[in-house]
Amino acid sequence: MTEIGGSHLLHEPDSNKSTAFTEEERDALGLRGLLPPHVSTQDEQVARIMGNYRRETTDLGRYAYLSALQDRNERLFFRVITDHIEEMMPIVYTPTVGEASQEFSSLFRRARGLYVTAEDRGRVAQILGNWHTTDVEVIVVTDGERILGLGDLGANGMGIPIGKLTLYTAVGGISPSRCLPVMIDVGTNNEALREDPLYLGLRQARVTGAAYDELLDEFVEGVQEAFPDALIQFEDFETQNAYRLLHRYRDRVLTFNDDIQGTAAVALGGLYAAIRITDVPLTDMTVMFLGAGSAATGIADLLVSALVAEGLDEAAARRRCWFVDSQGLVVSGRDRLAEHKLRYAHDHEPLNFAEAVAKIRPTALLGATGHGGSFTRDIIGLMAEINPRPIIFALSNPTSKAECTAEQAYGWSQGRAVFASGSPFDSVEYEGRRHVPGQGNNVYVFPGIGLGAVATRATRITEEMFLVAARTLADSVSTASLEMGSIYPPLGEIRAVSIAIAEAVAGVAHSSGLARAGGDDDIVRQVRDHVWSFAYD
Repeated sequence: MTEIGGSHLLHEPDSNKSTAFTEEERDALGLRGLLPPHVSTQDEQVARIMGNYRRETTDLGRYAYLSALQDRNERLFFRVITDHIEEMMPIVYTPTVGEASQEFSSLFRRARGLYVTAEDRGRVAQILGNWHTTDVEVIVVTDGERILGLGDLGANGMGIPIGKLTLYTAVGGISPSRCLPVMIDVGTNNEALREDPLYLGLRQARVTGAAYDELLDEFVEGVQEAFPDALIQFEDFETQNAYRLLHRYRDRVLTFNDDIQGTAAVALGGLYAAIRITDVPLTDMTVMFLGAGSAATGIADLLVSALVAEGLDEAAARRRCWFVDSQGLVVSGRDRLAEHKLRYAHDHEPLNFAEAVAKIRPTALLGATGHGGSFTRDIIGLMAEINPRPIIFALSNPTSKAECTAEQAYGWSQGRAVFASGSPFDSVEYEGRRHVPGQGNNVYVFPGIGLGAVATRATRITEEMFLVAARTLADSVSTASLEMGSIYPPLGEIRAVSIAIAEAVAGVAHSSGLARAGGDDDIVRQVRDHVWSFAYD
């Protein structure tokens, strides 16, 4: 039982049970008279919350209402999210979290997490030491430069780490007290934000170069001192920085980049599941990517690893992956190609997008452009001419940035598309058949990967962990889901899927000699004992 009492206890979200405090607790904790007399069950509290929540008329209003609940009663908040995950996911995460991030400064009510700024070089360790506990297991950090498909939101990007960590708890079972959102504020090149009188971040152009790297080094080194067992998840960094930082730290500390590696595992899991619909083996697929940023090239890198594991040599595996960017097909003869594109620049004549689809004849088309409507009727129609069951993944977030809608994918392919998207779409009726689009959202994998890593106190996150996460995700898709065209499990099953992924990742940690906790004789118990409960004590 908590040592805090009286009215102070009712303002501590991690201890407050509000009207659920029992008669005995009200006497022992000095709460008598501070609450209405009826002792509520948590079920009754959930019913009250949901009634009020559903009276909100906008998604942003629902987001603000849930944030207020989290600020006053953490366990009730996570019970509500977990029990109603399908209804809540679009609010606490994509697409609403994008709008909430854009409005972060104007919506700000209560500080959450840590802010490390370009002005804090030399004192980052002191800032990390200001956090109220050293028992941190998961850190999600961003610099706000490339938030979803919305671009540079500066310090407003803090909404993303907060949202990601909500899902680490609701879906992965990591205790909220062990989660830490961090904003690395090095300024913003978004002039509208710098001129906004309510903007809460540094009002300066972004710091780059050596000063930027030194600040990130100081942060990562400080985390190793302050929170030595913590996983660092990098989120929504600009593509060049995302790759550079991943390569800089991946072999030194427990870290991964969700935009590169988490997205890759979800997409690969979707391709694995799609095989059960199309009957086209992974080694026979040709995959074309529209967009060549960190998300798309991350998917291709993991796909290459999967193809090599299935018997192709690396050169042949890379030849299965083709990229189209803003200048057309990525080919070896083009000047000034970014490093992350070079390994997928094949010998071929330059082509525009439509020409590339017609000539390369891809099995699957994956969009990660951030440009809504990029998959046109002609493109999807062409994919349907090439393939009996064309695979169409419109992965850009939020919904307005999706390359096409579910209705367009099914309608323009005569109901034959195997479709998935990054943001949610409603089911589609086409010629008397109901199609349920899958949502290829990173939330299917990152909470389970994190749980498996921290439960075993792993020292590194490896490529093999993402491969087993993708396989486990695909294996979780039921035949009933596939018959409706959905290549991802229903969101209502996501907590069980996350635990299964955590167990698979924990197995890799032990077999690779990376685990510092427990033994490989009882991985299931090791993972499940680490899952936090939102039930009141």
